[in-house]
Amino acid sequence: MKAVDRRDFLKTATTAGLGLSLGARVRTGSNRPLETIRVAIMGVNGRGSVLAAGFAAAPDCEVSYICDVDSEVRDRVAGALVRPRDNGAGPRQEMRPETINDFRRALDDADVDALVIAAPDHWHTPAAIMAMKAGKHVYVEKPCGQNGAEGELLVQAQQRYSRIVQMGNQQRSSPESIELIEAIRSGIIGRPYLAWAWYANARGPIGTGRTAPVPARLDWDLWQGPAPRTPYRDNVVHYNWHWFKRWGTGEVCNNGTHEIDVARWALGVDFPSSVESSGGRFHFSDDWEFPDSQIVNYRFDNNTMLTWNGRSCNGFPVHERGRGVTVHGEHGTAIVDRDGYILYDLGNREIMRHTVSGGGNALDTRGADRLTDLHIANFLGAVRGENELHSPVGEAYKSVALCHLGNIAQWSETAVPVDAATGRPVASRDEQSWGREYEAGWEPSI
Repeated sequence: MKAVDRRDFLKTATTAGLGLSLGARVRTGSNRPLETIRVAIMGVNGRGSVLAAGFAAAPDCEVSYICDVDSEVRDRVAGALVRPRDNGAGPRQEMRPETINDFRRALDDADVDALVIAAPDHWHTPAAIMAMKAGKHVYVEKPCGQNGAEGELLVQAQQRYSRIVQMGNQQRSSPESIELIEAIRSGIIGRPYLAWAWYANARGPIGTGRTAPVPARLDWDLWQGPAPRTPYRDNVVHYNWHWFKRWGTGEVCNNGTHEIDVARWALGVDFPSSVESSGGRFHFSDDWEFPDSQIVNYRFDNNTMLTWNGRSCNGFPVHERGRGVTVHGEHGTAIVDRDGYILYDLGNREIMRHTVSGGGNALDTRGADRLTDLHIANFLGAVRGENELHSPVGEAYKSVALCHLGNIAQWSETAVPVDAATGRPVASRDEQSWGREYEAGWEPSI
C-alpha cells in the first residue's frame, strides 16, 4: 500500500460516488428564511454551561431559559450569556435568559422550540419524552438513557412524536472523522474487523459520603426526579453522581459512549451477539460503584470484534492519546481521535493523515471543543429542515446499548448472550438490569 495523497483520495472518492459528508447536506429548492430558534438549557453546571454558550453563540438561535435546580449555578451561567440586543430603534437593551428551577415551565412556553438536556443521566430520557410530548425538539447529552429500556423508549417516543432528537456525541460532526469513515467504507484499509476504543484519565477518589443537610441553593427533590428518593449525601452533587448506580452509568457510558460509538461507526455494525467484561474498583476504596478499570469485548455476527478499555484513575496514554479508537483491517490500520486521523499500511508505514490543532483538552469533563459547535450547528440545521442529523437518536441508541451491555456483563461476571436484532440481553438474569425502578409517579411513558 503506497502513501496516499489526501486531496487525490478525496477526488477519487467523490468521483466514485461516495459523497463525502463533510458538512450538513442542505435541502435544495428551499428559500425559506432562517428563523430564530429558541431553546431552553436543562442542567448547566458542567457540560450544560458549554452547550448554553454554544447555542447562544449560534446564528439565529436564542437561549430563552436556563433551567437548573441549583440557584447559584443557573444565575452564574445566565449572567455569562447576557448580551446587548439591537432592536433597530432607540438604545440597545440587554438580552438575558430567564432563569427557572423547573424545566417543565419552559415546556409550557409555546415560543420555545427545543430543550437541550445536560442534567444527570437519570433525567435524560424522562425529560426528553416530556419535551417531545410538549412539541419540542431535543438535544440530549449522552448517554440517551440511564438504562437500556429507557433508550428503547426514547426511540419509540421520537418515532411517535416526529421530533428532531440528536444525542451529544459530537465526534459524529467531526469533518475529519466523517472523512475517515468514508475512507474505510471505500476500502482503504480493507475489511475492518477489529476496533479498540479507550479512555484514560486520572480521576481522584470521591470518599465516603455522609448524610448532610441539603444546601439552601439546591432543590434536592427535583434533582432526584425520576430516581427513587434517598437522603442527601455530601459526595454526590454536582459531578460524582456519575459513579452511583441510582443516577449514573459509570465510565463505560460516560466517556465510553463517545469512543464505542466511533468504533461501532467505523466497523459498520449495530448490536453484538455476545458481551464479556472484566474489571473492578481497583485504584481507590470509596463510594464509587462502577469499575475504574474495565475491559469489555463485543463480538458481532459478521466476524468482527470491538474492545473497550476504560481507565478512570490512571491516565497513562495509548498511542500518546488519552482517548481514541484504533481500527484494524485486512490492509492496514486507522487511529482516530477528536483531532483527526492517521492511516497505516500493514507494514506500519503511515500512508495518510488529516489532523487539526487547537481541538481542546480531550479529557476536559465539560467537553468544550470545536466539535460541540459543529454538532450544535447540525442540530439547528435539522430543526430548520436544512440538513440531516449526524447523530439521530435511533442510531445513537445503538452505541449506548453497547455501553449498558458492558455494565450488565460486568455485574453478571460471565458472558452475556445478546439478541443481535434488538440489542437486548437474552438471559433472564441479565434482563433484570435492562430497566430500573422509578420513584412513584415519575415513570416515563409515551
